[in-house]
Amino acid sequence: MLSITLTDLENILKVEGKMKELLAKYDIPAPRYTSYPTVPYWEETPKFEQWMSSINSTLSKKDSSWSLYIHIPFCETLCTFCGCNTTITKDHRREAPYLEVLLKEFEIYLKECPDLSKKPLKEIHLGGGTPTFFSPENLGNLIKRILSKVVVSKDFEGSFEVDPRRTNKDHLKALYDQGFKRVSMGVQDFDEEVQRLVNRIQPENITKDLTLAAREMGYTSVNYDLIYGLPKQDLAKIKVLTQKTIEHRPDRIALYSFALVPWIKPTHRIFKDEDLPVGAEKRELYEYSRGELIKAGYVEIGMDHFALPTDSLAKAAETGELHRNFMGYTAHRTDILLGLGVSSISETPDMFHQNEKKLPIYERGIEEGRIPTLRGHIHTDEDKEHRELILKLMTRWEVELSESKINDLREYLKSLIEDELMLFNGSTLKVTEKGTAFLRNICMGLDMRLRSQHPDRKVFSQSI
Repeated sequence: MLSITLTDLENILKVEGKMKELLAKYDIPAPRYTSYPTVPYWEETPKFEQWMSSINSTLSKKDSSWSLYIHIPFCETLCTFCGCNTTITKDHRREAPYLEVLLKEFEIYLKECPDLSKKPLKEIHLGGGTPTFFSPENLGNLIKRILSKVVVSKDFEGSFEVDPRRTNKDHLKALYDQGFKRVSMGVQDFDEEVQRLVNRIQPENITKDLTLAAREMGYTSVNYDLIYGLPKQDLAKIKVLTQKTIEHRPDRIALYSFALVPWIKPTHRIFKDEDLPVGAEKRELYEYSRGELIKAGYVEIGMDHFALPTDSLAKAAETGELHRNFMGYTAHRTDILLGLGVSSISETPDMFHQNEKKLPIYERGIEEGRIPTLRGHIHTDEDKEHRELILKLMTRWEVELSESKINDLREYLKSLIEDELMLFNGSTLKVTEKGTAFLRNICMGLDMRLRSQHPDRKVFSQSI
């Protein structure tokens, strides 16, 4: 029988107390670094000709490839935790017109960038909104018409996000027939009280049945999106969520921190402060799930993802090929990520581009035969350098640095070094085991735009 002495207990409490101090100390607004520069620091939006030139010059390079993101914004009901760009409607007559607008946008790109039809398309991801707001017929038709105009890579990967409440076997079949093998299910929490507060009543059996249906059909990767830090979540509820998730055995798990941004999403204002776990209390929810998932055989991937060792995400992390972009962590890095649809973000090595966020403006622009640009950013040489450094830190927990940068970071991140959250091993910056909770804080040291011009208002969610 294992016994704990009084000294052991005192040491445990000291460690827990120190961690709570660190969480309070570093729980500050910080970017999530799905891009660099981060969106608030974008400047010099590319003109249409510059954007097309960037795509064409990238495609002209030997062995270049591209991936496609398609945004379908429609949802039948509003989940109050959501931070995505959505259109709430039950009018499914809107499907066909939006489908045609997406295809018209794609035709503009094919006309201006003919090599898109010649270079291998490695990945398509459907996001939203709720992609399965579309009928199975419309979903299948959309992808079939796009794939008919391009060269599909032999290692093509198709994936899509679903709301299990709005998804059936016919949806799965329509996309499986087009080569899709990955599906990501929005779960958030299985607790009824939490579901009620975020306006998403989703009985566990719906998720379970859809998971089984996907596997029986031949889907090779099922992802669950979970969120910690939602209203009324506590350790007891997270324990139930974690254990039920382990029982379902999804291949991937995204365990996101609830990003409270009421200045962007007014629905977040309905949550009461006393109902939201914060700081050490919030981090405890993640650490419990993390420990249980690792014990159950999952591999921790980057900041908030887990995968079974057999999944391509875990394999990419092991080989150093893991990538991070606007959609989070991915096993593939392509030269171009092309975004279709309202508010979609695209990227090339030289720049970022985002479509209009307001649906009528976006649709009107496409009907006029132009790409409706909202904003973008042309990278400087310094942007490109720091983008790669932050990317390596976010995907590998370490990064090789020049001597001048080491000296700069020793001073700028002095407090994090003293608190043993990071260290330097020769020319390599390494995140310590204790420092994994503070990865966003460490990345801020490499964010030269933020350091030179700290925002005078709140634009980022809390780091913890």
